[in-house]
Order: sequence, then C-alpha cells, then structure tokens
Amino acid sequence: MGININMLQQLLEDARKILGDRISSDIFEGKTDQKALESLVRELIRTVEKRNSELKKLSEEYNNLFQYAPCYITIQDRDFRLIRFNRDFHRQFGAKEGDFCYHAYKGRTTRCKKCPVVKTFEDGQTHFSEERGIAKDGTESYWLVRTAPIRDESGKVVAAMEMCVDVTETKYLEEEIRKSEKKYRTFFNTIPNPVFVLDRETLRILDCNNSVVDVYGYHKDELLGKSFLELCEKHSCERFAREIKNSNVLNQRKQIRKDGKVIYVNIRISKFEYFERDVLLVTTSDITKWLEAKQQLIQAGKMATLGEMATGVAHELNQPLTVIKTASSFLRKKTLNNEKIPDTVLETIATEIDAQVNRATRIINHMREFGRKSGVKKSPIQINVALKSALEFFNQQLKVHGIEVIENLDPDLPLILADSNRLEQVFINLLINARDAIEEKLESGTCTEDTKEIKITTSAKHGDVVVEIEDTGAGIEAPILNRIFEPFFTTKKVGKGTGLGLSISYGIVQDYGGKINVETEEGKGTRFIITFPIPDEG
Repeated sequence: MGININMLQQLLEDARKILGDRISSDIFEGKTDQKALESLVRELIRTVEKRNSELKKLSEEYNNLFQYAPCYITIQDRDFRLIRFNRDFHRQFGAKEGDFCYHAYKGRTTRCKKCPVVKTFEDGQTHFSEERGIAKDGTESYWLVRTAPIRDESGKVVAAMEMCVDVTETKYLEEEIRKSEKKYRTFFNTIPNPVFVLDRETLRILDCNNSVVDVYGYHKDELLGKSFLELCEKHSCERFAREIKNSNVLNQRKQIRKDGKVIYVNIRISKFEYFERDVLLVTTSDITKWLEAKQQLIQAGKMATLGEMATGVAHELNQPLTVIKTASSFLRKKTLNNEKIPDTVLETIATEIDAQVNRATRIINHMREFGRKSGVKKSPIQINVALKSALEFFNQQLKVHGIEVIENLDPDLPLILADSNRLEQVFINLLINARDAIEEKLESGTCTEDTKEIKITTSAKHGDVVVEIEDTGAGIEAPILNRIFEPFFTTKKVGKGTGLGLSISYGIVQDYGGKINVETEEGKGTRFIITFPIPDEG
C-alpha cells in the first residue's frame, strides 16, 4: 500500500494522542522507513474504527434512553422553544421542533408564570414543580417536573432539559380516595349508634363518631386518647378489659355517662387495621330505656302471677288465721266463764299462735319479695334455692289441684351468675303452665288422678347447669310450638292467661346467658329444659 509521508504529518500528532507512547520521536523526525509507517497507519485506522464503533454504540444507547424513557423529556433553548423531545412527549402532545414548550404542554400563547425552566436559566440549578395542563386528547393532565441546565464548553447555560412524569392517574386516585374518605367520615359521624376505634392492646380511644355526645355526654375531643375502660365502673375494669379483647358481643353491660348516670349498652366488637395499626371497632347500643320497659313488663307479669295465685295464697293465709281464730275464741270463752286455764294449755296455745303468725309472715314476706322490682344485676346463686323458693310459694296451688311434685335436685350444683328473684319468676311461670296443661288434659277426660305429676330435675352437664321441668299434661300442638315464646300469645281461655309468662321467662333466661328449649308430645306432656353457663372461676 502506498503512503505519501507528507500527507500523514498532520495525522501523526493526532495519532500520538490516540496511540500515546507507541509513536516514537523518530517518526516525527522522519527517521523511520515507509514499511514501519504503513504498519503504524493500519494500527491507527483499526484504533479509530474501534473508537468510532464504541462512540456509535454509546450514541445509540443514549438515544434509546432518551427516546424510550418512561417519562416526557424535552430540550429547550432560552426562548423556550423545543430543540428536541422524546417519543412519549411527541405521542402525548403531538409537538414539533421549534414549538414553544408552554404551547405544546398547555396550549398557552405566553409562558407560565411559575416555570422551573426559567429558574434553571436564571441560576443554573435544577428545579422541581407540579404542573397541570391539557393533553392532546383534551383531557386534563398532571405532571411532576424536574429541570436541569445544559452548558456549552465555557460553562454557559445554553439550554435546559425538562423531564416530566405523568401523575394523572395518581391524582385521580388521590381525588377518589379523598372523596371516599369524606364519604366514610360522613357515614361514620352520622351512624346513630356510638362507634369507637380502640387500640387493640391499650384500649385507648383513637377515634369516635358524633353519636357519643348524645349517649355518653362527652364531646368527641374529650374522649380521644382516653381509655375506653373509663366509661365503665372502676371495680369491673379488669374483667371488662378481658371480655372486650376476647369477645365479639357483650350484652347488657353497665357504663357511666359524663354526668355520672348509669346506662346499659349492648356492645359489638370486631378486629381490623386502621392506618396500619391493629385496632378494635366497637359499636354500642344504648338499651337503657328498652330495659326499663322490659322491667315494667316483667313487673306486670309478676303482678299477673300474683293475681293468678290469689286463691292459693288466700288458702295459705286462711290456715294460720283459722288456728289463731280458734285459739282466741277458746281464750275468750274461758275468760267470760271465769274458768282458770292451766299453764301448760296457755303455753301450748301461745306457741301455736306464734308459729302461725310466723307462717303468715313468711307468706306475706315471700309475696312482698316476689313482687318487688328486680334489676339486671348478676350475683353467684345456687339455682336449687330459687327452685325451692318457687315451690314453697306455689306448692299450695299444686296441692289444691291434686298435682304431685317429684323433685330430683342435684345437691352439688355449681353456682351460676343470675338474680334469684327473677329466676323464681321463671320457675313459677313454668309451674303455672304445667298445672294448666294437666288441668286441660283432665278436662278432656284423658288424664287420671294418678298421672297428675310435675317432675323437677337439676344437674350439671357439659359446662352448664341444667333445669328440667316436665309435666304429664296435654302437650303442645305442633303448629303453635314455634309461637309459645311470643309476647301476648296464649291458647288459654279468656281470663286465664295474659300471654306474658313464657315470653318474660324467655327474656330473663337470655339475660343470664341461658337457653330455654321445649320437648313435647301431644297427649303425653311437655318438658322445658333450661341451661345456664357455669362461669369461669377467673
């Protein structure tokens, strides 16, 4: 290959820059032969071609990064004209080189008042902003914008790069979330029942709705940060805390208003996450007035029961009065005749009168105790005691009707949490029903005197105390079996029943966490089975 040495002199300086020390000073002094020079030129050409290939590859990579970056990129001159832009920008806005950026982005005829590109030209620094404009399809769009300066060899800012990330979908989602949160807050605050958001561990009130004002008397701001336990009685706080953390439903719980007034509420509890925090959502229902109405109904039922038992009670009181009347007549007769009464006779008469007065007093006191208003309080009681008290009160009624009572009471029953007075009402109601069922069967001619029985059994089974009251009466017809616990429903003749007894009994049993079930067979009898949970010792 022929090489003209004179033509390569200028190239040698450039070659030396590329090949470095491999070009000796002999070449520059013309002391090398043509063959060596040709070899050097070939090496130079290979090196230049390799460098060109690398530069081309880097250029392609840069261009690809510029064109396919997942954002909008523009290069703008100092007049805010578009020098260059990437593919996504062109597709979104349909701009051409030379367009003004503010026209391409927003369809404006003048530049924006707050423009980060202006700031970059002013101070040569990067700047950030959030922009809103109209896309090519006419929809409103939002972008996050960052600008950077482009400098010439002297360091002067000659252009600016603007990179925009489209956050339109994020903005729309934020708006939807804001609307949803507003709707949630409106819904939350207009729920008619108080709603509390509690920290799952400490039971601190993190949030509550506006209904707490009407029910508890506290303003919302007064409750935030307080413990939910401050709304209950101090002596029951520890037990209440255990229950609320481990239960879904708590019925008839006592709480205290700001003014100190006691209210009763039903509580519903659910676990969920609130702003990445484990919480309890607690909803309360004020049942104070409902309980008062229920207590009035129960009291009315007691009065109806007392009226129902009036004949038996009169008979019970008549016996001690007859004894006292006989004794007083004897003493009066002896006194009028001036007859001396032996001391032993006087002692016997006084003892008998005293016993009969005590008997009458017990009957009257029992009636007074039974007729008193009782609340929903719970205390440990022995259920056999309530049963015996009911039997003692009602026994004369059963004797008058010739009904035999068979008792099979477990003497070692565990205690349950209830109110003895209210349970006595339940048992008397069931005894009245059993008596009437036997009388109904007797009137139909299918019952004989030797089959008039009521069997009472108590036992402890599977964590419950069980009471069974079984009669040999007429049984309950299948079509009405599902209605026997409905208020004011009765199959008795007019004047013989109010329809309240079983309904009231059902409610009382439920108040103490119990259940009442019925087994019956027409013409053979009915068994009422009542179960009460045995409370945990802790």
